[in-house]
Amino acid sequence: MAATVQLLCLATSSGVPLYCRSKGESRQLPFSVIGSLNGVHMFGSNQDVLLTSTCTDNTRLCWRVFQDSITLIVMTSEEDASDLYLSRLLDNVFSAMVLVIGLDDLVNLKNVERLKRELRACYKLIDSFLAASDWIGDLTQCVDCVVSSDSEILQEALDVFVAAAESNFGCLMVMGKVVVATEKWWRLASQEIMLLAWLIGSLAPSSSRDYPIYLPHGSPTVPHRLLSFQLVPGVEVCLLCGPTPSLQQVQTEMDAKDPMTLFAEELQSSPTTPGVLDNIYPSILTKNDYLVIIILLFVGACSVQIGYQVSCITMVTELQNLLLINREQNKNLFTLQPHGVETSQGAALPPERRRSILRQFYTLAVSAYFPADSSEDKPASLHEEFHTGFTHSPAECYIAADDHKCYAIQTQQHQLFLTFTPDAPTFALRSIGTKTLNQLLKEVPF
Repeated sequence: MAATVQLLCLATSSGVPLYCRSKGESRQLPFSVIGSLNGVHMFGSNQDVLLTSTCTDNTRLCWRVFQDSITLIVMTSEEDASDLYLSRLLDNVFSAMVLVIGLDDLVNLKNVERLKRELRACYKLIDSFLAASDWIGDLTQCVDCVVSSDSEILQEALDVFVAAAESNFGCLMVMGKVVVATEKWWRLASQEIMLLAWLIGSLAPSSSRDYPIYLPHGSPTVPHRLLSFQLVPGVEVCLLCGPTPSLQQVQTEMDAKDPMTLFAEELQSSPTTPGVLDNIYPSILTKNDYLVIIILLFVGACSVQIGYQVSCITMVTELQNLLLINREQNKNLFTLQPHGVETSQGAALPPERRRSILRQFYTLAVSAYFPADSSEDKPASLHEEFHTGFTHSPAECYIAADDHKCYAIQTQQHQLFLTFTPDAPTFALRSIGTKTLNQLLKEVPF
């Protein structure tokens, strides 16, 4: 049976359902069930008991109350669902509601029916958090990024674009992932940048947009305007502006200073000259996978120069997934090998399974072994009590299961999470992980 997810949003004071979103073949919950789920939480609250989560044999539930006004309840039968994931899911959902309609309407529930209508604008963004995707920022709370060897060229073009629009906040996105951004864009809260990228990814393709948004952390009650311009399919430049300038004025300014042409020339390839997008990793225009390049660099299978073309590649299948996190800048580089590789030892796991394994391993590592930032408020139940006398903070961890192995390493600035086939030698995981991290930091501006 396929996994299902049910998300309920209720008014805390009255218990009136505001919406219900679901994933998978799940039926609409009857009002009596919704009332029972809310009632047990309210009963605990009245007894000074905070009910955050519970689980049955095949379902896990999580409750969260925001601003003493909105109650969110999620229940799922997904095997890789954890308290950490569900807690961050509910936090993302509420922040998405603030992003689209603002905090005032969520706190001051004067007209429930009107709020229900306004919340419809959030559905696509909320549904994107429930659906599986090649993004992982919803779990890591970091910004999904791709890297380019021509980042300086793209940064220069972006700065021209942003200056012409009289803004200080702008970024270039490829398939919903950030390539380059202005300095002030990176100063936004990492969740805000992540939400903006997911919002763009959830909207229907358009040549340009003028979308009102609120910043959940920086400006939850005063709206801003998110302007976006499609340069080529899948590539958009985004700006944050105030009341002025208008979308038409920005387009006129763009035509006058022509940074759009500068972008287009850099982004598109000619028959003889590859474009910048051909240098973006993970690759989106070719079948070359940056993960394969890194594998070859540390195993020495052949000499590879990171550039426009990759040839003479011998696929190495032991390494299946890679997640690199920059802890200081709150951004991550996430790669799933795009196709299964047949080997003498059998086919690799399907992408859905590999994605689930990596998310489960990340959850285990950050909630049990890697110390959390003191600024982040995490439930104490997410942390493992180490044996008496275990005084140091772990910097590495690994697991070995029947169909996979995983390894993670943490430094002061970075975290690297790798998953392997079960054929990878356990004793070699540390060496492979260390060499991979060193090679990534050497070759990738991340």
